[in-house]
Amino acid sequence: MAHTVKNVAFIGTGIMGAPIAGHILDAGFKLTVYNRTRAKAEPLLARGATWADTPAEAAKTADVVFTMVGYPTDVEDVYLGSNGILEAAPKGSYLIDLTTSSPQLARELHDAAEVMDKHAFDCPVTGGEEGAVNGTLTLIVGADERTAAPVLPVLESFSGKIFYFDRAGAGQLAKLCNQVSLASCMVGWADALALARQSGIDEERMLEMLAGGMGGSVALQRLAPRAVEGDYRPGFLVEHLRKDLGLALAEAEELEVTLPGAETGFMLYDTLAQVGGARMGTQAIALLYEDEEAAAAAGLDWSILPPAEPDPHEHHHHHHHH
Repeated sequence: MAHTVKNVAFIGTGIMGAPIAGHILDAGFKLTVYNRTRAKAEPLLARGATWADTPAEAAKTADVVFTMVGYPTDVEDVYLGSNGILEAAPKGSYLIDLTTSSPQLARELHDAAEVMDKHAFDCPVTGGEEGAVNGTLTLIVGADERTAAPVLPVLESFSGKIFYFDRAGAGQLAKLCNQVSLASCMVGWADALALARQSGIDEERMLEMLAGGMGGSVALQRLAPRAVEGDYRPGFLVEHLRKDLGLALAEAEELEVTLPGAETGFMLYDTLAQVGGARMGTQAIALLYEDEEAAAAAGLDWSILPPAEPDPHEHHHHHHHH
């Protein structure tokens, strides 16, 4: 607890990472950034951040290293790859992964770091692009309060709420619980919207009525209106929700619990990703209910849907109902 945080490294300055890194910079920390595509880091460099050519270079003088990348394989690569941060970071430093990733991997990274006299914990976030931009994200920490205390000032620079789940990997599990609940909220309003549309009642009025009551959700309030307007730009990518649900279902399989809502959500988002919607916002789930013409106008192509056969990259074998 002796040293205060001065130097922060940030790996992964994408949709979420860039605004988070911006808040860290605004809070007065010295920031070094690395991203696969340098262009995405340029606005941060213009505001005084330092560029590093590799994750290792970014980490080598850092008190805290944040990672915000796409997939568990990317996390593994950034931590353990040839230019990885686990080796490069100084003793006593904190390595904090903001990616929604595998609970098992989070535990492994934590254990590997402790042996090297470094501290790693998972800290996935929720609140989407809006929360990242506003600095109001909810942080879901795979450590206890005492462990995270030395880095609290930097965590508070981009968050509105912090929940501690006390042990490595538990932050990821709690985040997967969030994604599982979110999936059913998304399917819920998309079903409701399809029913309203088909029956000819006023869609916007129906959504407004839902939003104020038990059938509403934050997902409905924020995302359903975008679908009605035909705005499918991402605040949160379809392929990332698909990944998160895949992780949750793999975990559920391990724990021998069945999640029918998550299975339905996975199937729908998997289909959406396969017909050209991978880089759309999650509200594009509404397009699955549209006729082919409307879907095509929005950029989907049903003809590219592969014949139903198991995908070797998926951990679970029972979701290919399409």
